[in-house]
Amino acid sequence: MKKIFATCIMSLASASVLLTSCADELDSDKYFEDRKTLETVFTSRQQSEEWLAYAYSFMTNELADVIGKGNGHYHCFADDMYYGDRDPQYGDDGEYRHTYNAFKLGEYDEDTGYWAWEKAYKGIFQASVFIHNIDKNPQMTEEERIDRKGQARFARAYYYWLLLRKYGPVPIMPDDGVDYTQNYEAVSIPRSTYEECAVYIATEMEQAAKEIQYWKRDPLNIVRPTKGACLAARALAYVYAASPLANGQLKNGKHDPAVKDDIAKLLTNFDGTHLLSLEYDESKWARAAAACRDLMECEAGYELYHAPYNTVATFDRDATIDPPADGNFSTKNWPEGWADIDPYLSYRQIFDGEVGMADNPELIFTRGYNMCDDINNSITSLVAHQLPSSLNGWNAHGMTQKMVDAYYMNDGSDVPGKDSEMNGGNGSERVQGWTTAKNYRQYPPLAPNVSLQYANREPRFYASVAFNGSKWWDTNPSHTTSGTYSAVFYYRGGDNGYTNSTRYLRTGIGIKKWVNPHDYRSTNGDYDHIQRKYETAIRYADILLMYAECLNELTQSYTIDSWDGSKQYTISRDVSEIKRGIQPVRIRAGVPDYTAAEYADRDVLREKIKRERMIELMGEGKRYYDLRRWMDAQVEESKIIYGCNIMMTAAQKDDFQKIVPITSLPTTFSEKMYFWPIRKAELKRNYKLTQNPGWQYYD
Repeated sequence: MKKIFATCIMSLASASVLLTSCADELDSDKYFEDRKTLETVFTSRQQSEEWLAYAYSFMTNELADVIGKGNGHYHCFADDMYYGDRDPQYGDDGEYRHTYNAFKLGEYDEDTGYWAWEKAYKGIFQASVFIHNIDKNPQMTEEERIDRKGQARFARAYYYWLLLRKYGPVPIMPDDGVDYTQNYEAVSIPRSTYEECAVYIATEMEQAAKEIQYWKRDPLNIVRPTKGACLAARALAYVYAASPLANGQLKNGKHDPAVKDDIAKLLTNFDGTHLLSLEYDESKWARAAAACRDLMECEAGYELYHAPYNTVATFDRDATIDPPADGNFSTKNWPEGWADIDPYLSYRQIFDGEVGMADNPELIFTRGYNMCDDINNSITSLVAHQLPSSLNGWNAHGMTQKMVDAYYMNDGSDVPGKDSEMNGGNGSERVQGWTTAKNYRQYPPLAPNVSLQYANREPRFYASVAFNGSKWWDTNPSHTTSGTYSAVFYYRGGDNGYTNSTRYLRTGIGIKKWVNPHDYRSTNGDYDHIQRKYETAIRYADILLMYAECLNELTQSYTIDSWDGSKQYTISRDVSEIKRGIQPVRIRAGVPDYTAAEYADRDVLREKIKRERMIELMGEGKRYYDLRRWMDAQVEESKIIYGCNIMMTAAQKDDFQKIVPITSLPTTFSEKMYFWPIRKAELKRNYKLTQNPGWQYYD
């Protein structure tokens, strides 16, 4: 009899147990041929726990939320950040179809990241078997059996959520214990509609929340899902189902005239059933808002992480830079204001590994440190690709000028010259001039010889953007400069600028998010000195902003029960409730509130919220999907990518700061790019499965 696993890498007692990889895969057919074997598994505590761990083991790599760019998971890269390596057209190793350019031009194919579909359905099957059998385990208490069942139900529904987000509507398989990854034709069924998928996910997550016994788990079990994780995933499914792509398209919200709704008309089953709702239903926004509110008023007590005000400057952190007084937030302590917190550190430390998973009160769901099997595709690898060449980094992950311009000034105004090259902004011009050895202290945290375009920006900007001349820390003990920081410039011919090598930033703008001041590499292959970063799959800031987004779309009032029926919510476009979603994020960021006029105007506030999500969630894999659910991708993903003029040397610094099109980063968007292609092998196995529009299938 074949064992379930040859070896599980980590024990069930470890924090990352549910994300462990196992050496051998389960022989599912064998277990269904021999029911006695299946009964043996589910009468043993250890083997049952191993089965549950195996069900979760597929939730990595292509099925992670925040990860590097390997294995076909490129969703951290949209119009905010890019990667410039792996492109054979520019002398690097790799296949063109795996490059950022191929990704942005829709020139990838069904084999790029195709494992996501297969692995998700494998995980769904394993979770289903567990749900149907765990009740017979005599070695567990009733509470443990119920909790484990809830964990398996969460896994099954979350796999469906990941499929829905990437591929659009998918088949919801019968819950009858059939291994449909092995015997697909026997259960060949058509795709469910988007609404049916979302309701299924939400309903299963609601049930999982009732079964799971914990709002919080101890540090050894922190990656196991909680009631809050279930409710957060439920909210995500409902928000996406309420958004324009799945709910009325151009009838939902306000859209650029260039946006078309052909995707909704073309995405059908073979019987002509439309899989995206062609009619707009406003109540779906109210349903989603109520689901977000369930998180805001739950027993877990989620709040945004915040670091205390810092009066002493050290190597790895400056003293707190006070945002300009706004007569409101600046006069109050957290959570009503920022007077006693450090907005810069409050944001930076969420991502740089400084704060442990159990100590982050806004972390709702994470896979921990094990979001991938290969370190080359991990957040550790993201950091290695962001570090400058002078610090032995790959110097390949950069930021677009569009993203740089999205960040506010420290007083909440737009940066002068915002989007001016794209005929956007308010008609102002970009700031000229530079900091000097005499005046740079007037512009903290800038060093000398830095463009004043980067002065007086909001704290999240300095925690995220590696602009030309930004400070990088050096903790490599082999360097004579170890324990200091220096300004890193991206001029042509410099250590980190354009050379004949492929290791340069195409826009002359890098990324600091995820980087810890103590991260360093001794060689190009060194990952050991980069502090591990846990995945922020779902955090509370995302829920808050979605709550405000949903309320802003309402024109009527709705009464909706809470998830457990213990209370009722009155859901409407109540500005005081919208502020509950927006103000905590702005306060933590050290940015003033919106004006009363901005709150009053639905269309204006919609754009404000979209921009807030772009800034707050940059690099977390959200922007890619936000642009699609809003149906903004046709416009935003087609805009020319701009950046600094990287062909200029240090002697031509004024010309370097002139924003120009980056011809090495072409971009466009076609409607086929709303959803990922389904592999031909799946279409052949399930003869009722239709392909996503725009992706050809020839028998």
